[in-house]
Amino acid sequence: MRSSAPEELNYVDWFRHSSPYINAHRGKTFVILIPGEAVECTHFSSIIHDLALLDSLGIRLVLVQGARPQINRVLSNHQTSTPLDSDYRVTPQSQLLDVIQASSAVRVQLEAQLSMGLSNTPMDGARLKVCSGNYVIGRPLGVVDGVDYGHTGEVRRIDSDAIFRLLEDDNMVLLPHLGFSPTGEVFNLKSEDVATQAAIQLKADKLIIYTDEEGVFNQTGELYSELLAKDAEAILKDHSLQQLTQNALAACVQSVRHGVPRAHLISYHENGGLLRELFTREGAGTMIDEDSYEQLRPAHIDDVGGMMALLAPLEEKGALVRRSRELLENEIDRFIVIERDGAIVACAALYPFEQEQAGELACLAVSPNYRGSNRGERLLKGIEQVAKKQRLSTLFLLTTRTAHWFIERGFSETTLASLPMQKQTLYNYQRNSKIFSKKL
Repeated sequence: MRSSAPEELNYVDWFRHSSPYINAHRGKTFVILIPGEAVECTHFSSIIHDLALLDSLGIRLVLVQGARPQINRVLSNHQTSTPLDSDYRVTPQSQLLDVIQASSAVRVQLEAQLSMGLSNTPMDGARLKVCSGNYVIGRPLGVVDGVDYGHTGEVRRIDSDAIFRLLEDDNMVLLPHLGFSPTGEVFNLKSEDVATQAAIQLKADKLIIYTDEEGVFNQTGELYSELLAKDAEAILKDHSLQQLTQNALAACVQSVRHGVPRAHLISYHENGGLLRELFTREGAGTMIDEDSYEQLRPAHIDDVGGMMALLAPLEEKGALVRRSRELLENEIDRFIVIERDGAIVACAALYPFEQEQAGELACLAVSPNYRGSNRGERLLKGIEQVAKKQRLSTLFLLTTRTAHWFIERGFSETTLASLPMQKQTLYNYQRNSKIFSKKL
């Protein structure tokens, strides 16, 4: 019998662990902004293949196209240019046809790529139906601070009913950055505005924006995998980001402030970045969440009472080892908690063994009244992030009741001998806990 190659096993393992995300995303509506820069990047064909894959998985896609570099090129060829003021392009009547020409060329290119069904490619057998039309109603931006923006406009509304009918008929919808008025005028819109309003008015589940960078980085060069809207707003005030990323992050913040559950920034330079962001726990970009009355944060001493109330039922059932108030107070810096409306509804702890570059995940608990909303997932992800910051390479745990939950999230059963020696000496043979580990 032929044995499987390591790369085949890695693929099988990845595919198995992506299945919860596949199930979660099926039937959801995603608005995805593809700027003109992405259309010209080396991985553009891979982006098209990834979109076809999302469509095949039952995800309803609304694509928004930009065309800034293409418009710049057409204007340059005609030896003209237009100023950008507050990142809005002034569009005089004399240049409107040039803008329409550049935008139409990008739209046709996208539709042609999405129509491919070449054998021996990820598009083999794909039957994508792509619809575009006058679904964006625009109005003139007018005169702002003395500047007449001409045919530059803003989104008045999105024809949501028409788009929903197309999506329900298994169509992919393509929205240009052009808006049309009831009086028959055409307006050049900011693509980020179109994507934001489409996501808000369609009540989309996600807004995803391709940009030049992987996402948003902190001052030490580390990528933020997740940002609350309020933290993203603070970053925007610094004006320290590249303009494309600044525009994209502002659009993400506006969308989640108006009811879109999640927004994502990913790089069009990374091959497969969209799939990594959607179907892996680690992701590939920056996700923006709305500020919530439910917060994941480090624990502090005032949380001990709430933690004891949360842990007590699980300790009585034998699912967790009993911890006294004194022990919790002494080890409070090991814990993270989820606080909801002032109450502690979930917690988890990380005990590092620095010499072995390993960490123990312990005391993961979610209140019975708040299960079923991925809070356990959030705690696990939070602990993994803390472990990575401490440069730990392995996460292990001991459990008697929840083995399958951890197996489904990438943990494998291991032996007592694999644990740090200090932990081996503390093993309780009477509890007979099973041991699981995971590489970070």
